[in-house]
Amino acid sequence: MGQNQRQWVLLFLAFFGFLSKSSGFRICSYNVQDFNVSKISDQRVLHLLTKIVSRCDVCLLQEVRDLDGKAMKMLISSLNRYDEFSYKYVASKGLGVEGDEQYVFVYRTKTALLVDKYQYPDTKMGSEEVFSREPFIVHFNSSKTEVGDFVLIPLRVEPLNALKELDALYDVLAEIKKKWNVENVLLLGDFHADCGYVTRTNRRDNRLFSTLGLFWLIRDDADTTVTDMTDCAYDRFVVHGEKFLRAIEPLSARVFNFRKKYKIKRAEVLKISDHYPIEVVLKEKSSAQQQVLLQPFLLILPLISMALSTLPESTT
Repeated sequence: MGQNQRQWVLLFLAFFGFLSKSSGFRICSYNVQDFNVSKISDQRVLHLLTKIVSRCDVCLLQEVRDLDGKAMKMLISSLNRYDEFSYKYVASKGLGVEGDEQYVFVYRTKTALLVDKYQYPDTKMGSEEVFSREPFIVHFNSSKTEVGDFVLIPLRVEPLNALKELDALYDVLAEIKKKWNVENVLLLGDFHADCGYVTRTNRRDNRLFSTLGLFWLIRDDADTTVTDMTDCAYDRFVVHGEKFLRAIEPLSARVFNFRKKYKIKRAEVLKISDHYPIEVVLKEKSSAQQQVLLQPFLLILPLISMALSTLPESTT
């Protein structure tokens, strides 16, 4: 085989070697604090947020105030220019007291397929609202992951109502399991689950903490806040079921402190939010599963090699 033919074979092998590498499937959650056109028009904010969100296969954005979609269109346009992936988003209706706050999920179209979505209805307990911002639930499928199908249930609580809202989130989980016949569910968002709002004592009878089979991934001693005045694990992930838990990369749930990562000043971080994003990584399909997918291509590799060997050598 000539030099050119060997190069083609090596490139072919390198391509499939690249496909078999495992980098995981990253799910992120970020309270972007009054996200609107005015904020995203700051080019530094746009660039930073693009870098942060582009790390994620699916990213929940909270406290988005963008009912006309202009700010999100700017972010998606920036993301689609940033790397090789294509991004889309799905947004809730306007929620909250003013009816202008949204949950938004940004996702890579290559690695995540949106299967279904559901806006949890406005629910009252007596005369009081159960949720300050009702969950906007999404069902994704990813052929990249070991688990395949999974559901994400977001919630941003009102701090003084944190315990009641978190307990009621258990009812949402039960309803969604029945509605969509699913078990792989991840609860995520700004739960304010620390620093006086939720304590070891007052959470004992809370179903989201006391029910077996629910696993809290971000530790109580983590700090998801930016300022020096707070050291609180407000933002959390809660996994439903041991099967889903086993499909998560061990120790991958963490706070993404991009101030340290990108070596920027705290003031720049605070232009986006006083929270840091949190993230967790789902396992990709095992190497054995990948080998099954690649087997047809590996079988024809010798034939390609033989065909290339019959080509005339380049005279250049």
